[in-house]
Amino acid sequence: MYLADYHVHSRVSPDGKASMLEMAAAAEAEGLDEICFTDHLETVIWRENKRPADFDWSVPEREYRETLENWHGRTRLRLGLEVGGVPFNVPHAEALMAQAPQLDFVIGSIHMLTEAITDLDLAHFHPADEAEALRSMADYLELVRQTAVWGRFSVLGHLTLSLRYLNELQGFQLSFDPFGAEIEEILRTVIQKGRGIELNTNRGNMPLPGAKWLRLYRSLGGEIITLGSDAHRPGDVGRSIREGQRLLRECGFKRFCTFEKMEPIWHEL
Repeated sequence: MYLADYHVHSRVSPDGKASMLEMAAAAEAEGLDEICFTDHLETVIWRENKRPADFDWSVPEREYRETLENWHGRTRLRLGLEVGGVPFNVPHAEALMAQAPQLDFVIGSIHMLTEAITDLDLAHFHPADEAEALRSMADYLELVRQTAVWGRFSVLGHLTLSLRYLNELQGFQLSFDPFGAEIEEILRTVIQKGRGIELNTNRGNMPLPGAKWLRLYRSLGGEIITLGSDAHRPGDVGRSIREGQRLLRECGFKRFCTFEKMEPIWHEL
């Protein structure tokens, strides 16, 4: 069994807790064969009228280079990125991406909602009731759809992310079942563009997406898929990756991907 965690944040991310070297050591201790650092690049500054955000590429480049120079473990290290908020300012997002060093892998994600719903991101949005929560889920999916159409990523991140905040943290009992048509459109778009999705193991909580949507993706012909813990601290690196592989097998997948220089490398499940 080849074990890879392809959604790992270091202190390069605003919400990261540890150096890349510390995260690599955690991966080694967890018995992982490979990890990819996917620190955040949010392309707009939220609550400032979507003002374009700056990004200093020298920070992840330097951190990654120093990590490689000091790494003597067997776990393979890759450099990736989680780019968020692209639909709010596509030209600026593309300008930032054009300045990137050679990356192995890119996650395309949405963490924010439009001003029609709130001026907060998903982590800080507290809907007054279920109706408002459902409106926010529709808003989120439309932004995910626009990200999928853009398509300049390796995989689409945590497709059902809203549930992390609405259900796990705020006590709602919602699902994306009312949005089956929207999710199918997103998955078809991803497949048509030759891209994939991730199974985000959500640090050991509910997988994002769950079995229903994984099976739908597979039934539509989707094959490119990665597994990632979304770890922001060493203790979560590799969390539930083994269980995620088992879930993929149950959903009809025979293999999963890692990446090198933006090209998929296949591993049997």
